[in-house]
Amino acid sequence: MPTTELTKANFDETVTGADIVLVDFWAAWCGPCRRFAPVFEQAAAKHPDIVFGKVDTEAQPELAASFQISSIPTLMAIRDKTVLYARPGALPAPALEDLITKIRAVDMDDVHRQLAARTADKH
Repeated sequence: MPTTELTKANFDETVTGADIVLVDFWAAWCGPCRRFAPVFEQAAAKHPDIVFGKVDTEAQPELAASFQISSIPTLMAIRDKTVLYARPGALPAPALEDLITKIRAVDMDDVHRQLAARTADKH
């Protein structure tokens, strides 16, 4: 499955409509972003059940700002509308595959319980 260009207009719909979404925040002028792009594309082809989205930070500055993206490339992993991973840096293919395996293995019921407990503690 090819990657999806994410914009302010389709971001929420894309994230809420998929179980797992990997988002690559990038820019055309960024050398590490250009080196990571084929790795991201290959992973998209190997994992058609995951949405691989790309946010061009130059074209979508509001979207990048809303996630406080200050360094690119930044990779974000979202599962069940919850951000599980968000770190700058281009990953080599084996590390991206390892991350995908870990994201698939997360017990989301446990994550939601922990988030609910943290929210309750704040009140």
